[in-house]
Amino acid sequence: MHPMLNIAIRAARSAGNVIIRQMDYVHDLPVNEKSRNDFVSEVDRNAEAVIIDTILKAYPKHAILAEESGSQGESEYEWVIDPLDGTTNFLHGFPQFAVSIALRHKNVLDQAVIYDPLRQELFSASRGSGAQLNERKIRVSKRRHLDGSLLGTGFPFRENERIEQYINTFRVLFPLTAGVRRAGAAALDLAYVACGRLDGFWEFGLKPWDIAAGALLIQEAGGMITTMEGAKDILESGNIIAGNPFLLDELSKKIKTALSNLNSN
Repeated sequence: MHPMLNIAIRAARSAGNVIIRQMDYVHDLPVNEKSRNDFVSEVDRNAEAVIIDTILKAYPKHAILAEESGSQGESEYEWVIDPLDGTTNFLHGFPQFAVSIALRHKNVLDQAVIYDPLRQELFSASRGSGAQLNERKIRVSKRRHLDGSLLGTGFPFRENERIEQYINTFRVLFPLTAGVRRAGAAALDLAYVACGRLDGFWEFGLKPWDIAAGALLIQEAGGMITTMEGAKDILESGNIIAGNPFLLDELSKKIKTALSNLNSN
């Protein structure tokens, strides 16, 4: 195992322990609303502190990009951290949330961990070495068409101006599939694409820490992730489409057609 991946796993498990210990006290936690429908709790902050402390003890000169504390330091190595993806789910006792940690080296995704502490599922990947779930190799699904596919998605809860775009894509895609799931934790959705539980995924307005680890997992599991607008940097765009290579082309074309039709009306 790559030593930096080992540190990421250690950090993710430690953060998972922080999260699980607070589950019985969730209704007593101090919670702030960062923006409309975007919440942060004491658990987010404590989990993030544990992750950063674990990483910087091992690599004190590395940079950090974390959801709650922002950007710290400058280095060719940058850790991209979401200490609790699915905070709203956690606060409501809805069992779909995860810790997400990725490492970029010279702006290229290099290591990734997504940890679901409730199910004790650890998704991990090192660039060029494949992707694993609990140390067993995973691959994206082999489904070639939208017909019969199961897609994941997320609602644009932060950005009202995206709602019409989203509804139009949903209107186009939903009748073509076996179903669409919105579970509320993008990192886990991307991990599920990587292991074949979902055939594809699309969402608007994600942040780098929502995407980074899941993107590498998908790529190392034989899948693809791209942007809706053709931008090269998926982390900067935030408007992403993911899936296996067979399905991605059809999925991308349908989404782009839906957006084009909306813009022409």
